[in-house]
Amino acid sequence: MVRRTIAAGGILVIVILLVVAFRGCLDARKETAIKDYVSESTELARQSALQGDSLFNDLLSGPGDQGQAIDRENAVNALRVESATLVDRANDLDVPDETSDAQRYLVESLELRRDALAAVADAIPGALADQERRESTNAISSVMQVFLASDVLITARYLPSLKRDVSDEDLEDEVTYPRARRLEFVPDIQWVEPSFVADQIEGIRTGEGASGTATPGLHGNGLGTVSLGGVALVPGGSATVPLSDDLAFDVQVVNQGENNETDVTVRVTVGRGDDAIDVEDTIDAIAVGEQQTATIPLGSQPPTGQNVPINVVVEAVPGEEKTDNNEADFTVIFTS
Repeated sequence: MVRRTIAAGGILVIVILLVVAFRGCLDARKETAIKDYVSESTELARQSALQGDSLFNDLLSGPGDQGQAIDRENAVNALRVESATLVDRANDLDVPDETSDAQRYLVESLELRRDALAAVADAIPGALADQERRESTNAISSVMQVFLASDVLITARYLPSLKRDVSDEDLEDEVTYPRARRLEFVPDIQWVEPSFVADQIEGIRTGEGASGTATPGLHGNGLGTVSLGGVALVPGGSATVPLSDDLAFDVQVVNQGENNETDVTVRVTVGRGDDAIDVEDTIDAIAVGEQQTATIPLGSQPPTGQNVPINVVVEAVPGEEKTDNNEADFTVIFTS
């Protein structure tokens, strides 16, 4: 009898341990799924915001060359296709139940951007033509409110909801988020003003500067020193950098023009192709002759033990004509 009691107790202990282990495994899988969703969904939102940078800063901003109108039309159509692809990718995400609200806001925002880009793509040929350009320009102006609504969904609904979900699971210290500003599609509130949009379109159509694009005088920034984790990088050279959780680029930018500059974007690309890591930061303001440093966390882990190409670019500001000193290439060997 005693032996049977001991055996039964042993079996009970084993069952309890199995149940505890099984629950622990489920919890670990849930935490991993949430962290993966945060990483993948914020990356889609960031890629969408980069499409906004391309649309507003490159394709809808004057002045331009009337002979390049077809190129701009093709580029806007390409963004249209890319935005639809982002919606498909968002719908294909593996979404934990805990993040279902955040997922809904994300998809709705990306759908708004997709639909608005389609409207811009349809209207841009007429806006850049000599006939019916006013009606087409008005059509482009009207969809700016849609882009703005998508920004509200991203910054005031998706991101706060995602952060609440992560906090509820006590995972705040294990995930990182891009700044809300980096997920916005519209770079400046003046784009919702029909007169400003009309000025930009007219600047492209005629090849003349649109009002508000740049103040008179020389504009331009230059790329200064670049370091990664305290290791100085030399253009064309190679450096060895140990990987760490808080590894970040320090990119120095120098205002070499005659005007104060604002919203200067610095982009870093680590690697090439589909596996490349793209990170960026924006310097709010740089006075004439001043130096500012953009600190840009690496975020993802690159391959180790091999030469990894790195490209650093200081994006041109409105009115900047000389850009040959805005970019440099480096090589880094990451060690674990």
